[in-house]
Amino acid sequence: MTEIDLAELLTSRRTIHQFRPEHPPVELIEQALELARWVPNHKKTEPWRFYWLGPEAQQAIIDLNCAMLVEMKGEKRAQEKRKSWEEKPGWIVVTAPYNEDLFRQQEDYASCCCAIQNLSLFLWAHDIGVKWTSGPVTENPQMLSLIGADPEREYCVGLLWYGYPDFVPQQTRKPLNEVLVRVP
Repeated sequence: MTEIDLAELLTSRRTIHQFRPEHPPVELIEQALELARWVPNHKKTEPWRFYWLGPEAQQAIIDLNCAMLVEMKGEKRAQEKRKSWEEKPGWIVVTAPYNEDLFRQQEDYASCCCAIQNLSLFLWAHDIGVKWTSGPVTENPQMLSLIGADPEREYCVGLLWYGYPDFVPQQTRKPLNEVLVRVP
């Protein structure tokens, strides 16, 4: 990959909200997960855990999310979310371990974020989009239990949806001079 190709990949990647129904090849997802692991991680903790969810686990999380939404926002909003979430073709949950050393936990979280970026960029290079979502359901220990994770030992860094984009949104960024501070 040339420098121009890499720059194009980095600037063209988008968060995808709407996916086509077909599933990407299993081999590409496995390769993305393999490459996700090759990010910096202090003390080589390799803190990430990837839970690649099948239809039963997806449905269990959808049901949990809807039950939570009924209480928070009502039945109508819950059913809107159900419809939207049921249209997501692929699901991966990324977790990290709790650590008594809060600095280490923060470093591990950062490494997991880098792993998600690696995964997202690799998939984007193959025309597969990702949405990294969070929110109340990802903070609910019951969600982790539903996927076989131990909510006493790990927390959810993100719920990733992936698939072929149905729509690719446009994006802009502030100019560099608005976010760069040069310190002599």
